[in-house]
Amino acid sequence: MNTNSPLFDRIRVKPDQDRRLQAELPGCQWPSCKAPATHRAPKGRLRASEYWQFCLEHVREYNNSYNFFAGMSEDAIAQYQKEALTGHRPTWKMGSIGGKRAARRGRAEFRGFDGPTDDPFSLFGEAGTRHARTASEGRKIFNAQRRALDVLGLEADAKRTDIKSRFKMLVKRHHPDANGGDRGSEARLREIIQAYNYLKTAGFC
Repeated sequence: MNTNSPLFDRIRVKPDQDRRLQAELPGCQWPSCKAPATHRAPKGRLRASEYWQFCLEHVREYNNSYNFFAGMSEDAIAQYQKEALTGHRPTWKMGSIGGKRAARRGRAEFRGFDGPTDDPFSLFGEAGTRHARTASEGRKIFNAQRRALDVLGLEADAKRTDIKSRFKMLVKRHHPDANGGDRGSEARLREIIQAYNYLKTAGFC
């Protein structure tokens, strides 16, 4: 049996010398170097998938002088670094793709809760113009205001005097004193008061 075979190095606790490097690894590609190539180094920016095979000493020397941007102008380097921020993937301005709806949404201007906005996803709640309705008096009726008017049993074109008179009538109807102390409609009374206070805050009455 040949005990000098490289196969025995796998089972020896402490082999005399590592003969596997010379048997399995290619030689270093540095000129006049015959050491085993234990490391690889890229050949350049335009040859990204190709590598040199070097030993440890020469791969260190190669890395010290390696320049990825060799042969590029300063403008080209700046452009490359800018494109690297997005992984060299193409990008577009917001609203430039996606059809007319996306473009219109990109041009939309939010001017506060009292101004017009394009709010297709109801991000601004009642401020979206798609949820606004205009009453006969020329005021805008938002969803919460419409719900408050529904609680009082009124339409969107109700006037100030109508709101006040309806509120007084409903309070008298659902107040416990008017029902012999019965508190069964107390929740309804609370809802009416809250709706009226909201409309009062919104300037409806």
